[in-house]
Amino acid sequence: MCVNVGDVMTRKVISVREDACFKQIAAMFVAHTVGAVPVLNGEGRVTGVVSESDLLRAEPEGPPGTALWDGDRRAGRCDVARRLMSSPAITVRETAPLADACRLMRDHRVKRLPVVDRLGRLVGIVSRRDLLKPFVRPDRDIEREVRRNVLTRSLWMDTSRVRVSVRNGVVTLSGTMTLRGDTRTALTMTLRVDGVVGVIDELLWDRDNVPVRQGP
Repeated sequence: MCVNVGDVMTRKVISVREDACFKQIAAMFVAHTVGAVPVLNGEGRVTGVVSESDLLRAEPEGPPGTALWDGDRRAGRCDVARRLMSSPAITVRETAPLADACRLMRDHRVKRLPVVDRLGRLVGIVSRRDLLKPFVRPDRDIEREVRRNVLTRSLWMDTSRVRVSVRNGVVTLSGTMTLRGDTRTALTMTLRVDGVVGVIDELLWDRDNVPVRQGP
């Protein structure tokens, strides 16, 4: 029931090779209206990310078209992606849950993440907006999944005495279950359903099978 990064990511990704020059990268930003792109090596693995900020930091002092030299290293507009990029890149696996992507974006203060497979090869990109996609799921779809996957398939229970209603992503479970322990499980599993933003517990039970916690 959990959505992974691969389920919401954009698969068509604008990227550059490590030897792409300043002008090529700048032109790509303008043509595709993007502010950052992953940098790939010859095997398609993500080695860094180059952003508009990286290009601006590389601006040389002097008239347009000039370049600065630092030993054998070119600087400014003559530079290439491998020297301009921020590295190592902050990436996320396509099989990772959305919570992992949210944490990485928050901790590293980035708006998007390159998505890689188990070999580190680029397979997509995920943005903050992509992470919100599960929460615009229709209430009717959420209700159907809670009843079918949580109550019927996972708990193997008769749902005739349980009512499920959803309003703006908030699920209300009401009615009666046989065991108190099943009500707890139903509430926990419902909260994990994609698109659910909250759960209201109005459930009753016939028999309390939850052990009483003993004192120290």
